[in-house]
Amino acid sequence: MTELAGVADAIIVAAGASRRMGGIDKLHAPLLGRALLAWTIDAVAAARSVRRVVVVAPRDGVETLGAEPWLRAHGVVVVAGGSRRQASVAAGLAATDAPVVLVHDGARPLVSPGLVDRVAAATAEHGAAIPVRPLAETLKRLEAGVVAGTVDRADLVTAQTPQGARRELLVAAFAAHAPDGPEEFTDEAALLEASGARVVTVLGDADNLKVTTPEDLERAGAILAHRLGPPRVGQGRDSHPFGPQDGLALGGIVIPAAPRLHGHSDGDVALHAVADALLGATGQGDLGRIFPAGDPSTRGVDSRELLAEIVRRIGALGWRPAGLDLLIVGARPRLGAERLDAMRDVIARLLDLAPEAVSVRASSGNLDGPEGAGRSIAAQALATVMRR
Repeated sequence: MTELAGVADAIIVAAGASRRMGGIDKLHAPLLGRALLAWTIDAVAAARSVRRVVVVAPRDGVETLGAEPWLRAHGVVVVAGGSRRQASVAAGLAATDAPVVLVHDGARPLVSPGLVDRVAAATAEHGAAIPVRPLAETLKRLEAGVVAGTVDRADLVTAQTPQGARRELLVAAFAAHAPDGPEEFTDEAALLEASGARVVTVLGDADNLKVTTPEDLERAGAILAHRLGPPRVGQGRDSHPFGPQDGLALGGIVIPAAPRLHGHSDGDVALHAVADALLGATGQGDLGRIFPAGDPSTRGVDSRELLAEIVRRIGALGWRPAGLDLLIVGARPRLGAERLDAMRDVIARLLDLAPEAVSVRASSGNLDGPEGAGRSIAAQALATVMRR
């Protein structure tokens, strides 16, 4: 496979309407704590044959999607799609220049890098290739709801993605069949077939399902959890007294009118507790071991930077955050839903998690000690991690 390294650009089609998901945007639906599309991008980008990933998004979602950290980490290019699949693929094609182009459904998060590479290799050799699976069920032909015959399935298969073509073949196919023309093609193989191209096949993966219903999402989660193995859990706790200056850093946001917490960094007890929980779950000690209190390089540092570094470190060890429950304890300041939601969103981004996988709560009543007296704030975190 060495000669195929970086031979392909991959287009991930993510501009669909998710009509069968009950109003849920399936590509951003949480799958083991992350957006479904994040798993898809990770898998495709991990293939040795892929040098660039282009995501085709709805026109009104390009800016939002482009800001996602899990997308930026791979240097993904985001372009606006069209009203039909072929128009979206054509838009993605314009952002590619590799000799081989692979087109993959954003709703197939369980694709393996190995399958991506097999399709790329077959495409480079033969011009166009798709992954297929043999049919397991007996097929019946109906007339007015009554069985009219049994269909021979010997030569029938189901098609998967990614589907590959040499770039010049795909460009020629779109020249012959305009993306906004009267013909509609349900996949790239159909477009290539209509253009006279020869499309070969490789054996697809049984787990490479397309998520189109809530039941599919549950099944994908079960398969993915089995692949990754059991999760691990860690606890973290931190407490800091209030200092004389205003500008409280808490949960990744700043509350200007509240007093700042005393600490070597910015004193954000919430993020410190989260970092400790992640370190505990992965057996890496605590935050003070990695960032000693006397280290001048971290004096006054933004704790978001510290947490981002912890996420990077556990990632290098093969772990990723999968869920978080954070409790902030203190009589002041009062933390309403708006502030707690803002903290949740910041932390979710730092941990590369869907907001639904992060809980941020506050306790301000019936407290003892310095937290109850309003002299300090404490935070407790429970974090779950899973293998990448």
